[in-house]
Amino acid sequence: MKALILSGGAGTRLRPITHTSAKQLVPVANKPILFYGLEAIAEAGIVDVGIIVGDTAKEIQEAVKDGSQFGIKVTYIPQEAPLGLAHAVLIARDFLGDDDFVMYLGDNFIVGGISELVDAFQEERPDAGILLTKVPDPRAFGIAELDVDGRVVGLEEKPEVPKSEMALVGVYLLTPVIHTAVRAIEPSDRGELEITDALQWLIDQRYDVRSTTISGYWKDTGKVSDLLEVNHTVLEHVEPLVAGVVDDASVIIGRVRIEAGAQVSGSRIVGPAIIGADTVVKDAYVGPFTALADGCRIEDSEIEYSIVLKGSSVTGVRRVEASLIGRDVEVTPAPRNPAAHRLVLGDHSKVQISR
Repeated sequence: MKALILSGGAGTRLRPITHTSAKQLVPVANKPILFYGLEAIAEAGIVDVGIIVGDTAKEIQEAVKDGSQFGIKVTYIPQEAPLGLAHAVLIARDFLGDDDFVMYLGDNFIVGGISELVDAFQEERPDAGILLTKVPDPRAFGIAELDVDGRVVGLEEKPEVPKSEMALVGVYLLTPVIHTAVRAIEPSDRGELEITDALQWLIDQRYDVRSTTISGYWKDTGKVSDLLEVNHTVLEHVEPLVAGVVDDASVIIGRVRIEAGAQVSGSRIVGPAIIGADTVVKDAYVGPFTALADGCRIEDSEIEYSIVLKGSSVTGVRRVEASLIGRDVEVTPAPRNPAAHRLVLGDHSKVQISR
């Protein structure tokens, strides 16, 4: 069995961060979101992995390299434009050959991995398998319609009037018959070859398309709020570590990981939190669910429930929370402007000005 990971999207909902960084490499708990997917695939026993790349190909390749750090072998497959998930299957035909494969969206996060799902698929071997979960706004996802017995009878991409609340999670288990399906469909109104249309073609042709409803945590990390939520979830399980230097004037509470080379002085850190290598925390407060990457500086400031990327600093700022701060960013107080009021008042006016 092989794996096909999609890492070519532009990440427009995460701008301006994704103007300079691939959305799949934005970290949660100081690890790129893509790496969690690669680790899940390796844990499922899959070695041959194709990665669909686009404009951020160079950055993805520099981060993942040949895949050996994950115990996998990576083949990079360029996609000229984000033309749909079914288009990704189409251009990966030579790599996939006649093998079954997992298609995994590189910006998705699933707690618990996919090993059991892969094992069940290989044992039962339907023509295709999809994962479903109930979502509050079905209009934002591919949606599955199920019959009274729970079988998939219809699929639709981002419908205006959803027929159910069951959304497709970004993991698909597929056999070689999908190659016939992706060649049989036409682009959607969005100009993309939709994987939902290909799966619907299989259903219409009476192929065996099965669904599994997952009960564990899943998140599409397409928005800042989603990334912060996943960061929260991962940090819940962080293992405490103090490999850096913490002075006697500092207080460390809860599950806090302080990497080698980090320096904490005169500060209070309340976990779960991660302080990256060579990061300096001085006369500051770092609150729960905060991940500071390597080489950051937090001084005379408070920060909580946030992600700070490599080389950034927050100094002299009263409070920062629920924030995503990019690489090499400087956050400082704004200069105080003199308070003044400019008035043009008629005769006999009465004006009250707050102090």
